[in-house]
Amino acid sequence: MPTNYINFNGNVVPENQEIFSIENRGFRYGDGLFETMLYKDGDIRFLNFHVERLQKGMELIHLDDANLFDAFFIRSRSEELIRKNNMLGQQVRIRLIVFRSGGGLYSPTSNKPGFVLQVQRIEPNLRDKKVGLIVGLYNEFKKPYSDLSKIKSLNAQIYVLAGIYKKKMAFDDVLILNQEGYLCESLISNIFVYYEKVLYTPALSEGCIEGVMRRVVMDMAQDEGIEVVEAQISPEIMKRADEIFCTNAVQGVQWVMGYKQKRYFNKISRILQEKLQHWNYDLSDEQD
Repeated sequence: MPTNYINFNGNVVPENQEIFSIENRGFRYGDGLFETMLYKDGDIRFLNFHVERLQKGMELIHLDDANLFDAFFIRSRSEELIRKNNMLGQQVRIRLIVFRSGGGLYSPTSNKPGFVLQVQRIEPNLRDKKVGLIVGLYNEFKKPYSDLSKIKSLNAQIYVLAGIYKKKMAFDDVLILNQEGYLCESLISNIFVYYEKVLYTPALSEGCIEGVMRRVVMDMAQDEGIEVVEAQISPEIMKRADEIFCTNAVQGVQWVMGYKQKRYFNKISRILQEKLQHWNYDLSDEQD
């Protein structure tokens, strides 16, 4: 098999090469955050939104030098890896992990960041997007909410446990509740609920990730004249909703077909799926 390469702190190395010790704070404490991005048609989609979220997250957890992780840095390093791994002209998932360097126990000895950049070819999706997801509700543990809830943290324990439940129950995805028992997000996506001609999504105050595709979908929906409301949403709405769909940066918009015996339409999700194929922002708008 061909060797795949990653970028570790500016050095391009084989992905199977040992790159850090047991003292690494990302490994020991989940002390860091990450971005997952889509490279398509020769560029990273909505890159400036990813940069904005990453830099805000780094500042929130007191990592230094957030300004160094700008659009030029991410684009140039990603394209270097894409070329090295012979992935030009393909759709690629990019994962940038930023962690706190140095040692220490809970109190770190440094706030300087280190990083690992990975690229992965996206294979053709075997699931036809005309066939919706079957979802379940994960409620063994609930996600607490705070300002930390909206960042893509390396501490992913609740998602791992939800993933175990999804696999055990053979669902396509599961919805996660916040500490008060309201809808928060799905295993890997933000969620939207269309009910009585209004598109609802959990507010950031409800503990969901501040998703890039969530932001894009809200803009597209408003452009279509659809009322969008960020709200506290009871899981009871799943019994009455007209549509439910999930969104993330790599998979875009995914229609939910069913929950238990309930079946949903896919009119709005289909409109947004098609709109997303050509949706772009003026650079000045995207940086606001």
